[in-house]
Amino acid sequence: MASASIPSTPADLLRATGIKVTRGRVRVLGALHGARQPLCHAEMEAQLGADGETAMDRVTLYRILDSLVACGLALKAVDTRGVFRFSAAGAQRRHADHIHFRCTGCGGVFCLKAEPPPPPKLPRGFRLNEVAYDVRGLCAGCSPHATGAARG
Repeated sequence: MASASIPSTPADLLRATGIKVTRGRVRVLGALHGARQPLCHAEMEAQLGADGETAMDRVTLYRILDSLVACGLALKAVDTRGVFRFSAAGAQRRHADHIHFRCTGCGGVFCLKAEPPPPPKLPRGFRLNEVAYDVRGLCAGCSPHATGAARG
């Protein structure tokens, strides 16, 4: 008797959601799974252009990202500068046990090796669904460019 297998490749994940498997979707989902942090559209475009394959049209990339979000394979969040960033849905679990640093200069998101504090005690009748901890400031790449005045 064959056991049901857990989808492991981007193509398998796409098939499991019932959306059409295309080369573009496989490339984008694979890039999201390989990313160490959430990527904005421009970062995704640059990464796909550096993978040795044909560059992807900007509009096609937007449509693919939106389709992956719609079927639950990707997550979409807004960074401190109002830029959309995308990550693989499974990355949510990988990022649950630590805090993120969001750079207010470049918009980068960095994983910190620090456990988040325990969730707050809620008033009677409230129900906690999700907790996300972010710290904000300037990353190492942006700090040397900062003047003596605080940026924000």
